[in-house]
Amino acid sequence: MLEAGASRGRPRPVPLHLALAGSTLAAAALLFAPAAYAAPADDIRINEVVTTGSVDDSIELFNKGTATVDISGWILKDDDNGSKFKIPSGTRLAPGTARAFDVDGEFGLGSADKARLYLPDGSTLVDSFGWSSHSGPSWSRCPDGTGAFGKAALTLGAPNACGSGDGGATNPVAWPGGGSVATADGSNVFGQDLSGLYQEGDVLWGAQNSGKLWRLVRDGSGGWRPDTANGWSSGKALRYPGGSGSPDSEAVTLTAAGAAGGAYVASERNGDASGTSRLSVLRYDVTTGSGSALTATKEWNLTAGLPSVGSNLGFEAITWIPDATLTAAGFKDESTGAAYDPDRYGAHTGGVFLLGVEGTGTVYGYVLQDGGAATRIATIASGMSGVMELQWEPQAARLWLVCDDTCDGHHRTMRIGASGTFAPAATYNRPSGMPDLNNEGFALAGAGECSGGTKPVYWSDDGNTGGHALRRGTIAC
Repeated sequence: MLEAGASRGRPRPVPLHLALAGSTLAAAALLFAPAAYAAPADDIRINEVVTTGSVDDSIELFNKGTATVDISGWILKDDDNGSKFKIPSGTRLAPGTARAFDVDGEFGLGSADKARLYLPDGSTLVDSFGWSSHSGPSWSRCPDGTGAFGKAALTLGAPNACGSGDGGATNPVAWPGGGSVATADGSNVFGQDLSGLYQEGDVLWGAQNSGKLWRLVRDGSGGWRPDTANGWSSGKALRYPGGSGSPDSEAVTLTAAGAAGGAYVASERNGDASGTSRLSVLRYDVTTGSGSALTATKEWNLTAGLPSVGSNLGFEAITWIPDATLTAAGFKDESTGAAYDPDRYGAHTGGVFLLGVEGTGTVYGYVLQDGGAATRIATIASGMSGVMELQWEPQAARLWLVCDDTCDGHHRTMRIGASGTFAPAATYNRPSGMPDLNNEGFALAGAGECSGGTKPVYWSDDGNTGGHALRRGTIAC
């Protein structure tokens, strides 16, 4: 990071109409300028700035207006006119949406510095923000686009974490189930790095971030053991399409088609090039073959469209929600600003994948098309410092977001509200009998396993504490 010299206070943003006032030539230029320069330009605001931490120096822009604005060619600067970042061609901001730009490759944001936004001419100032200390973790406007800047949770590309107003849904309460927790695997079966989980009836799928997928079956005493059939006894190594590489497999989910439709694995990097982010979803055929490795039948590499994070701080969680559930709830598609319409995307999996990022705590929703295209239709601020697991619970129509010992094992639920977006519903402490473990996986049993008002839930401990990677507890049905 670059360190600026003198400290400075926050300058007042300069509205575009004032920046142009006083010059009849400038006023005339505005009148006849292309759409990207027109009056809606005043609706684009610097909304969040990140200057330190695990995320590269970044500046987020927000559209507080009612019209989509083309910001292609607009320029971001720090306090030095000699360095600049040019926004890529084809970049548009729909009303009420945010877009973050990693500027670290062009200039660094210091502990006392500025973020400035200009029109493509490089001299017409649209907005600016200055600070006198590092963001730790983020400088954010609250409310988005219109409020004052303050220090808040990092939410690049998502609504800013503006504190209360959620009816107490972010204040942790007691676990909604039994307090006791027991081990659910044999001694030292998996070792370290068991991460994401997904239960499919009598099968528990487990993603291990050493590049391996497990198929587990019930052990007869409430726990799980590796399936000994068809080459699954030691898990199966994962490969990218073509058979190369070693995906850092952090999470796994299935669609409505179940295992027959393939297992979808979220990966944050290739283990053979561990210093480089590669934020991907990979599909694997898990119903045929008895070999010891699986080669992906398809990869959706989503790295380019997301804010940069450390190579080991990327996709950590994945879940899938059916289209019918989203349309019935009036879910809003951020790419269009309208209600989500599955028909707009042609052949896809019949639902939307949600992916959680460890380094920012942000959740992104994607339609992954059969032909290989991917469209981001949602950006959700979890309000948590990290998201290690996501699970959609259809019986309760709620999304579970799980954090590990980074945030004391908190679990948060979200629901789709009247606005068509996900909002916090409740936040729970871990069960009273659960130590503060590095739990990176969480899975809920289906409604068919409810007994006496509760059903089983399972966690995977990345640290294999005490020689056990799986634990089980209960939750109210």
